[in-house]
Amino acid sequence: MATVLEGLESKETAATAEDAARPAVEAVDSRPGAPFLLAGNQLNLDIRPGGCHRLQYLCSQQPPELLRVEFLRLSTHEDPGLLDDTLAQVPWSLLHLRSLVLKGGQSRGALGACLHGTLTTLPAGLSDLTCLAHLDLSFNRLETLPTCILELHSLDALLLSHNCLSELPEALGSLPTLTFLSVRHNCLERLPTTLGSLSTLQRLDLSENLLDTIPSEIGDLSSLIELNLASNRLQNLPASLAGLRSLQLLVLHSNLLTSVPTGLAHLPLITRLDLRDNQLRDLPEELLDAPFVRLQGNPLGEASPAPLSPPDVPPIPEMPRLFLTSDLDSFLVTPHGCSVTLACGVRLQFPAGATTTPITIRYRLWLPEPHLVSLGPHDFLLSGVLELQPHGVAFQQDVSLWLLFVPPRVRRCREVVVRTRSDNSWNDLETHLEEEAPKRLWARCQVPHFSWFLVVLRPVSNTCLLPPEGALLCSSGHPEVKVTFPSGATEEPRQVSMQVVHMAGLELRALLEEAEASVSPLLCLSQNGPPSFLQPVTVQLPLPPGVTGFSLDRSHLHLLYRTPSAATWDDITTQVVLELTHLYARFQVTHFSWYWLWYTTKTCVGGLARKAWERLRLHRVNLIALQRRRDPEQVLLQCLPRNKVDATLSRLLDRYHGPEPSDTVEMFEGEKFFAAFERGIDVDADRPDCVDGRICFVFYSHLKNVKEVYITTTLDREAQAVRGQVSFYRGSLPMEVPQEAEAARQRKGTDALWMATLPIKLPRLRGPQGSGQGTDFSLMPLNLGDAETGFLTQSNLLSVASRLGPDWPAVALNLGMPYRVLQRIRHEFRDDLDGQIRHMLFSWAERQAGQPGAVGHLVQALEQSDRQDVAEEVRAILELGRHKYQDSIRRTGLAPEDSTVPGTSASQTPESAQA
Repeated sequence: MATVLEGLESKETAATAEDAARPAVEAVDSRPGAPFLLAGNQLNLDIRPGGCHRLQYLCSQQPPELLRVEFLRLSTHEDPGLLDDTLAQVPWSLLHLRSLVLKGGQSRGALGACLHGTLTTLPAGLSDLTCLAHLDLSFNRLETLPTCILELHSLDALLLSHNCLSELPEALGSLPTLTFLSVRHNCLERLPTTLGSLSTLQRLDLSENLLDTIPSEIGDLSSLIELNLASNRLQNLPASLAGLRSLQLLVLHSNLLTSVPTGLAHLPLITRLDLRDNQLRDLPEELLDAPFVRLQGNPLGEASPAPLSPPDVPPIPEMPRLFLTSDLDSFLVTPHGCSVTLACGVRLQFPAGATTTPITIRYRLWLPEPHLVSLGPHDFLLSGVLELQPHGVAFQQDVSLWLLFVPPRVRRCREVVVRTRSDNSWNDLETHLEEEAPKRLWARCQVPHFSWFLVVLRPVSNTCLLPPEGALLCSSGHPEVKVTFPSGATEEPRQVSMQVVHMAGLELRALLEEAEASVSPLLCLSQNGPPSFLQPVTVQLPLPPGVTGFSLDRSHLHLLYRTPSAATWDDITTQVVLELTHLYARFQVTHFSWYWLWYTTKTCVGGLARKAWERLRLHRVNLIALQRRRDPEQVLLQCLPRNKVDATLSRLLDRYHGPEPSDTVEMFEGEKFFAAFERGIDVDADRPDCVDGRICFVFYSHLKNVKEVYITTTLDREAQAVRGQVSFYRGSLPMEVPQEAEAARQRKGTDALWMATLPIKLPRLRGPQGSGQGTDFSLMPLNLGDAETGFLTQSNLLSVASRLGPDWPAVALNLGMPYRVLQRIRHEFRDDLDGQIRHMLFSWAERQAGQPGAVGHLVQALEQSDRQDVAEEVRAILELGRHKYQDSIRRTGLAPEDSTVPGTSASQTPESAQA
């Protein structure tokens, strides 16, 4: 989250127009393809890996231009030893250095979090940089402040955010010219008293630390304009804060404050006092009525909490914990709070006092249908849709929600968020990730009320609250992308956001068939206020790779703008003034949308940009249709990303068989398609996602786009096998599927509905067609059981399935099936009770085939589920089989008339029990 304070972090690194006009020097080391980006008085070595090697090479060559360098950027994602050796050479080679940026954070981990650099200290020789005014050490691993910094008496700005500092040295007060100090997101527990000696300090950021007190000496900072103490543990403030007569901005939100000094209301220049999300119950009248004060999230006017209970009072009982089974869709929450684990892999925690009266919570996990899912153009869905009711009921305290999802593939500059629907719009909640196992992650968020929730993978969104004073918004994934808001761009504060999407150069060159074509990252800008700004906003984009500002042909450079209403890309190069430096292009806009910088010899770039933008969002997939080996009437349909096909088939082919996957097709995230069974094949059961034998799908690249269906035919299978097919078509389910001849003609078109056709074969029947269930389970013997407990055939299991009815979940649990399997069966066979029962029973039987005691286990599970009637039926089947087997033994003369055959408790072959 960017703030106004963050906008000053790069103020010293911006090149002047005079610097940008100087010629660029490119020195190349012994390895090809490693240029040193030395433009004017700037040396940028943090854009590509290997910056330390390049700087050492420059120092060894000592080109004359090196003496002019005043601004140096170097990534700290390097070997620590190599980094120390390189920094030791800086004072000897860069004598006039004014700005040194040694930041981490340019790389991201698998979950999208910024990775810290390896810097843990600085060489003592850096104290010789007598001209150094700007030092940025953010996103590193500093645990103590390097002593050489305290000897930089010309230092004007010191940035130490996102490190591991637990304290600041008392000698910090010896920096006489320091005007900006940022120690945001560290581990500070206390502050030095000498902090008040920094008489020139104007901006101080100490947010996101562990501070519980502030020294009174902070009131001596006579020049302080902005002070940020947000997200600490402060319970009170020193009265000396009222002496900061130059203070304009004071940020104190997200602390534990119960009171504030009365004198804050009389600060002469204060324009904003942020006291949100504290424990304030009473405030002076001057602050309550002041327009510059923000007080949301405070219990103002409420009674003070009751005093602590004496030691002899029994302790408060532990919060109740509920574990819901799959047959429960609601639970009761009382004012005491509770922790709930749902059968669908969701956890909720209601703190004590979240509700004032008992309330019944209902939940449902929906399949991700398009009308329930809101995705941006470059978002990916990672979960189903969770609905929690009652909608809109506000809780007295935020409820914690954990949603389980499978980690996405590693993607640069992306982040996982929980998205919720509120007031007819979708919003992203602040989300924290918790790892349960290598392939299982929880997305945790705080929810003020209930609605629909889903987990989304989106491009990293950098956001700031834009005040009338202006700000600088930078991309955390692409630091070279910046937006500068001048003072007066807005009258009221508004939320502004940016997202940056990268496109691979190989894909672009293949699309344009041009070897030299390249594009900048794609920039999306959005805001929640009036559509236009009062003052022009400056946008900075990096030039496309391989292009420099002093060698490009301006006629090949195109600035493209996406028109939201028409969803087209327009070339606006001639409508703006493009200011070019060696590395960047800057231009001004008054409203937000998508912006893209292209370098190509093509002329009509708008249509090509639309195709390239679609290519960014397309997924290459294959379609498969497999039949279960034991039951060819059960068909598995799945749409898989191309890189997952081989692994999925190797896992399925021991239970399924079928044709090769389809040719590769391209699909968008959230695109609808459907499968139509043809040539005498139809779906055997009524399903909510099926109309006239057509199965509806919605493609989501990170979810399992799989459905299992039972099929049947109206043709005569006793005469010959039925050779049908299943075809896949794009779009929503139409009233009529295109005729096969018509579909064949459309296959050659680029926008054809048809995607693929795969063969389906139902083998010839060898006898009567079973039990009227529409599935010939007698084609392949199951051989469930053994000689001790007896054998059951598929026909026997069909008879059992027809008797279970709504009691099947209890039977499944007593058979040892986990809750998640039951939940999956419920969703796969929605509104098809017979399908649920048969799938449960036969999937269990397949796993038990050949295992001793399987039949006895089934009988026991039926009895435990209070289905004694079905258990007696199974015993009768076993007894009938035993008598028939003994009769056959006697008829063959292998046993005397009055003898019994020991060790035979059912027919020893599956066929003898079928009669």
